[in-house]
Amino acid sequence: MSRWRWLAALAAAVASTLASAAGFDYQLQPRKVADGVYALIGKTENFSRENGGNIVNTGFIIGRDGVIVIDSGPSKAYGEQQRAAIARVTDKPIVQLLLTHAHPDHVFGNQAYPGIPIASLPATAVTLTQSGDALLGNLYRLVGDAMRDTEVRLPNAAAADGAFSMAGRKLRLMAARGHTDGDLMVFDEASRTLFAGDLVFFERTPTTPNADLPHWLSTLDSLDSLDFAVLVPGHGPVLHDHAGIAQTRDYLRWLRDGLQGAARRGLDMPEVLQLPVPERFQQLAVLKTEYERSVTHLYPAYELDTLPTIPRSKPK
Repeated sequence: MSRWRWLAALAAAVASTLASAAGFDYQLQPRKVADGVYALIGKTENFSRENGGNIVNTGFIIGRDGVIVIDSGPSKAYGEQQRAAIARVTDKPIVQLLLTHAHPDHVFGNQAYPGIPIASLPATAVTLTQSGDALLGNLYRLVGDAMRDTEVRLPNAAAADGAFSMAGRKLRLMAARGHTDGDLMVFDEASRTLFAGDLVFFERTPTTPNADLPHWLSTLDSLDSLDFAVLVPGHGPVLHDHAGIAQTRDYLRWLRDGLQGAARRGLDMPEVLQLPVPERFQQLAVLKTEYERSVTHLYPAYELDTLPTIPRSKPK
């Protein structure tokens, strides 16, 4: 090995050691998607130790008097680095954190926001109160050291459907359900930017551990009438059209119809897992993993729906 190559290798090793000592580096880069509106785009992958749980899109909106943050990410380190990334863009104070739903990649950076109102729909707060520790423990197992020192921090304020003004910025909060029992969307009126949370996925297979497919599909249909210019999905690239809504709806309809049909034909779960997936979905990230999870989560209910109902005899 040449002297220069050896020095380069040594420098890389030192840098790696320093990064490890400083904690996991998420390398967050705010992307401007509209005037005063930024997104932090995660990877379209499964949770892993390599990505530190950064599979989520978060964002922030800069108002006249402060900053509104949408989702805090998967860990304390992410939340802290999210705050540092915001500070590189603006020196205005953070005045509000809004949580779109209770899934762990969206909420476990809350520790980085002490003293700041953290608002969610009531269903999100209930889920985190009842299941937050279990969700956190699972993420520790999946992600490892990037989760160091992360603890559950519950929302301390309630979000509600309707107009919402903060820091001189007019927002519309949209309460829905389908992906979970409490899905909050944030619409910035000035830029017509919609933060859709996990109600919309794009180029990444939707996750369904807490899904109600009929409600989710109904919510997607309602979004078609919304006049937005920018859509930030919960996972996947930023959009300027309805392609993410259409793709999410197409996949969920196929999933619903496929599971219903399989249950009516009397297929067991291993047979359902072997059913072919249409070619139009083959480019979706983590397709195999998420399809298998969806079958596991959803198929028992479809099987139950096909069982005959035995009428109860009337008492004599």
